Amino acid sequence: MGELVSRLEGKVAFITGMGRGTGRSHAVRLAEEGADIIGIDICRDIETAAYPMASQDDLAETARQVEKLGRRVFTRVADVRDALGLRAVLQEGVEKLGRLDFVVANAGISTAQSRMTTLEEDIKAWNDTIDVNLTGVWNTVQAAIPYLLAGGRGGSIIIIGSTAGLSGVAAGPYTAAKHGIVGIMRGLANELAEDYVRVNVVHPTGVNTPMASNPGMEAYLASEVEQGNQLENAMPVDMLEPSDISGTVAFLCSDDSRYITGANIPVDAGFVNRMLTT
Repeated sequence: MGELVSRLEGKVAFITGMGRGTGRSHAVRLAEEGADIIGIDICRDIETAAYPMASQDDLAETARQVEKLGRRVFTRVADVRDALGLRAVLQEGVEKLGRLDFVVANAGISTAQSRMTTLEEDIKAWNDTIDVNLTGVWNTVQAAIPYLLAGGRGGSIIIIGSTAGLSGVAAGPYTAAKHGIVGIMRGLANELAEDYVRVNVVHPTGVNTPMASNPGMEAYLASEVEQGNQLENAMPVDMLEPSDISGTVAFLCSDDSRYITGANIPVDAGFVNRMLTT
């Protein structure tokens, strides 16, 4: 990887939802560029999600891949909805690895399903999605900010959003949560700027992970097409790979982005532009 190998040398990143998919990809990419990793995952299923969550074996495999690159890694099973538990885990991780420089608030779920649901199911799906995708992001950044400020070196907070956070692609809790994290980002970007802590949101289109490739999502997309919504990227690609998102995450951790903050960054094959202009 040449000159990119040492871009994050000696730095430490905290990544949520690290068991597999984009979380694993972010961990491996940052480790390739020199960072040590603190990572968590819930490692148990959430009832309203139409697909299984990562397992403890998945999280252990991510750790193995990071260690194979010669980097240190600290992992724990934790739930981003548990603010106190999350803080305890991060404190332990920082004590083990010595510092914190980057936060990747990656953990999220999709409860996308067809419109044929009961009121009780809708309420539960709303609560679970908001709790994980919005409150969980807030819990993550609030746990991490004291360590970033204490280090006195600045830092970077990257929140993983969605094209749903930049458009009215569909009604529901997922879209609401992804719009909400934009508000979190904007407020924190202003609040933390004087300490050189940058805060940005990366907004992917569909990514080839279990969240986007499962029967529940397929049923949901079919129902959207029936409603006349054409959910297609402008570029002729159906889905991105996790590594496509991780490249942008690594850039936002690096000094190459040292003056980028308060930004919404689509990595979406032109999806949002197409939605807004056609």
